Amino acid sequence: MKNKNNNIHDGVVIKKNNGQYWVWSNGRELRCGLNLHSNPANGKGKNKPTRAASPEIVVGEQVGVTMNADGCAQICEVYERSNRLARRAAQSMPGSRASEQVIAANIDQIVAVMSLSQPAPRWNLLDRYLASAESLEIEALICLTKADAARGDSGELDEAARAEIETYRQIGYRVLLTSAVSGEGLPELKQALGGRVSVLLGKSGAGKSSLLNALLPGLNLRVGEINAVTGKGRHTTTGAEMHACDYGGWLVDTPGTREFGLWDVDSDDLAWFFPEMRPWLGQCRFGLDCQHDEEPGCALRQAVMSGHISPRRYFSMMKLKEEGYFQW
Repeated sequence: MKNKNNNIHDGVVIKKNNGQYWVWSNGRELRCGLNLHSNPANGKGKNKPTRAASPEIVVGEQVGVTMNADGCAQICEVYERSNRLARRAAQSMPGSRASEQVIAANIDQIVAVMSLSQPAPRWNLLDRYLASAESLEIEALICLTKADAARGDSGELDEAARAEIETYRQIGYRVLLTSAVSGEGLPELKQALGGRVSVLLGKSGAGKSSLLNALLPGLNLRVGEINAVTGKGRHTTTGAEMHACDYGGWLVDTPGTREFGLWDVDSDDLAWFFPEMRPWLGQCRFGLDCQHDEEPGCALRQAVMSGHISPRRYFSMMKLKEEGYFQW
């Protein structure tokens, strides 16, 4: 939808750095400054709601751009977000007040990227990415990288990995096994990404940069090495950045995350964001007041013991509850 003011051109923020913003507008990339007081319409005649006292502008923002007298592009409006992907920011010191870190705005899908080889998969971290998608009511796709390396000479994944993959598929998540080397799974991944704004989340070394290079030939992102001693990856992406897909849609690359704390989620609601747990919520002896810990008559814990819910996923959810990942 176009802005009614002909002097303002709609665009999307695809990158930011040191107070400068790169905006895709009318088929070209503009390097923009920020001047939210320069709207020539003076707040009149717009057909898009704008944010008052705008918070930090992030990748994915829908904005209005105008040209100043010197011919330089400036962001003069920031439109309301349809959603925002946020995490709990790393605390500067123990006990400090929690704060929000917004990663991207106006997204359609989270692609949770997890390595099957080195570094070893952290399934509990994957659960946090998925819970974030559930809280935003957007789709989530699990992309497991380095499938060729994980199979090794046997040609098969190990039993533990196969069991975890089956758990997620039974819940209803789509799981793609991929390899940037052999090309396995890439056609299916492209199809899942087409026409959507997708955010790639994964720890350092998970293979996001290699995956993007395979999906978008010519991008030539730097690929980090895995530390042979710690098995951990090194950061190669320093800030979120959007890349246009020639098959439609946008991909948002993000820095690797070793931790991912949920934000703006009440700890009492966490079980709802684990879809397989929903049928048992409210069925406990203490109803919706049950904390699913040691209370007698807990239907959720009974479902775990009877094999309907993965014990690991249950403990993953309880770990989040214990850590108190909700807005202060």
